[in-house]
Amino acid sequence: MKFHVIADENTVTGFKLVGLDGEVVENADGAREALTKAFEADDIGIIMISERIASEIREEMEDFVFKHSFPLIIEIPDRKGPLEGRISIREMVNAAVGVKV
Repeated sequence: MKFHVIADENTVTGFKLVGLDGEVVENADGAREALTKAFEADDIGIIMISERIASEIREEMEDFVFKHSFPLIIEIPDRKGPLEGRISIREMVNAAVGVKV
């Protein structure tokens, strides 16, 4: 099973540098299309989508998440950082391992 990234160009490029596939999207229509294609692929196990892109298609995101148990969808911050009200990946990891800052 593979990871697949759906995000802006800089985020996708960063993940491609470590060997992950991805699709650059610039608007809600592109995000919907990329998410649909990722769900139809048999070899994708985890879809990472940037929070900003996911927020543009929130209704579709919730529809995919509640109707499908696989692949797993993870929302990640892009290079601009987490959206207001969301915690960063570093904070999530620290909380998961019990590190207090």
